[in-house]
Amino acid sequence: MRSFGIEEEFFLIDAHTGLPTAPSVSASRELLAITAAGCTTQSEFLPCQLESNSPILETGPQAVHTIRSYRKALAEAARQLETTAVGWGTPPRVPGVAVRTSSSERYRIIHQFLGAIAHEHYLSGLHLHIGITDPEEQVTAMNAVRRWLPTLTAIGANSPYWKGRDSGFASWRNIQHRRRSVQGIPPQFLDAADYEQRMKILLGTDVVLDPRHIGWGARISSRYRTLEIRVPDAQMNASNTVLLALIARALVDTSLNGAPPAPCPAPEALDVAQWQAAKFGLLGNHLNPATGEPTAAARMIDALMEYILPALKRNKDDEYVRSGLRRVLSQGTGASLQRQFYLEGGFESVLSGSAAFIAD
Repeated sequence: MRSFGIEEEFFLIDAHTGLPTAPSVSASRELLAITAAGCTTQSEFLPCQLESNSPILETGPQAVHTIRSYRKALAEAARQLETTAVGWGTPPRVPGVAVRTSSSERYRIIHQFLGAIAHEHYLSGLHLHIGITDPEEQVTAMNAVRRWLPTLTAIGANSPYWKGRDSGFASWRNIQHRRRSVQGIPPQFLDAADYEQRMKILLGTDVVLDPRHIGWGARISSRYRTLEIRVPDAQMNASNTVLLALIARALVDTSLNGAPPAPCPAPEALDVAQWQAAKFGLLGNHLNPATGEPTAAARMIDALMEYILPALKRNKDDEYVRSGLRRVLSQGTGASLQRQFYLEGGFESVLSGSAAFIAD
């Protein structure tokens, strides 16, 4: 059974102002000390953000226990510190002043390098690491997964609001990310040698700081022996986090277990599909990753399930993923839920409703 890991980014929100808030030094120490269910906590680009890192996971039930346990601990610690922890791709409102980064030297360099882009980097994502040790298999999996990145973006869309208004997108975070130097759907590579040669070209430029600066929606991790999938927004609830992780593992398994090769949609079609997914979430039109033709969201999900079902069954994840996808299609993505909360009571309801879902 293929191992996987989950990195989640969270915002800390002042319950009175509804704005992202940086904890005090002592409060930050308490938050960074959270290690529930074997997870660790670290600072993120902005002081108002935290990132959790799961232990190496093997099964769906283990992932459910780990993610829920950590989120419960984080929510309680934040409450004790009179703040609120939430999983959003973007906060609905941001302070009207220039951002300051966390104290990390690397983040300071990135902030200086990005210039004005950094001042709007109120972005939190879900990063899924799927274990692959062989470099050739890493490239094979990345080539196969790239066509499904818009589907994962649509399922994981959870950032509809920006600067106090509806952005008109389900995942504004994904649109914001397109401004950085190396983003979007990764190119197709011939093999590991081709990948290494083309990476040298990118790293030899003066607009890519290091391998971790390459922000493709799927990339070969420079820190772990994994394929890292980065397109989903940070998730409002634990269930969707695990759902996306199990789908990502099944996509990798399928690509490395004799899936018949199929012609991949053209790069420009995948680029448009990624924009569509960020725009509509699971509404509107989409690209069928199996055929490259326009389709509705439900049929896109059907194509996904048909592709990964054997892998899901081998991992005993099929029932969890089936029920999770049914729930998201009927209840809506995080973006849809945020908009529903807003209609019920404005941004205060978006915050309270999202906070209530954190460990679900």
